[in-house]
Amino acid sequence: MHGELVIVDDVPGAFAQRVVEAFQARPDDGFSIALSGGETARACYECLATVGAEPIDWWQVDVYWGDERCVALDDPASNFRLGREALLEKVGAANAMYPMRCEEGPDPYQLRLGDVGRLDVIHLGLGKDGHTASLFPDSPALDADPGRLVVRNEDPSGNNPYPRMTLTFSGIERGRLILVTVKGAEKQEAMQAVYDGRDVPAARVRADRVVWLVDPSAAPRT
Repeated sequence: MHGELVIVDDVPGAFAQRVVEAFQARPDDGFSIALSGGETARACYECLATVGAEPIDWWQVDVYWGDERCVALDDPASNFRLGREALLEKVGAANAMYPMRCEEGPDPYQLRLGDVGRLDVIHLGLGKDGHTASLFPDSPALDADPGRLVVRNEDPSGNNPYPRMTLTFSGIERGRLILVTVKGAEKQEAMQAVYDGRDVPAARVRADRVVWLVDPSAAPRT
């Protein structure tokens, strides 16, 4: 597998601490983070809202998203809504928020990310099928042109509903630190596939630094 495997009992706590450390080590005054979705992400952001309340100056933080379902931003399925409820409303405010809007299409988000250059932290999860962000097995986004940072995508299997917008592997690679959080025994098989280097989407994640924060029930057999 690519990256550092860290087995931790408290995945949200480990995630929050890594984000705080990244903020404190940021190369300039600003700081950018791309959020994810799902229940593990919710737990991570609720923890970050507490742990990062004091050490992170949220007025210096620009918030992006790594993927989004094509639903209204206030829809219960929206990753934007999850990030807002679990984190952003609790810390008061961030410098700026840039939700992915499916009606705008991927090009405006691509241009925005191009202006940023690098994201300090990108948070990813892991699906039971081995997907990460909204990069699903056998989907066209897996082979997106290297110049594309954001694309629209769908799950060919139909197991994950809604059309999506998602960072591509090239988009993810622009992160200085990729934090992948994995919890639960139902994710163990997918995590094992990543660890073994099998052909699942999450095994293709590359960046300067990739850290897999995995709880014992999801940990691969080494």
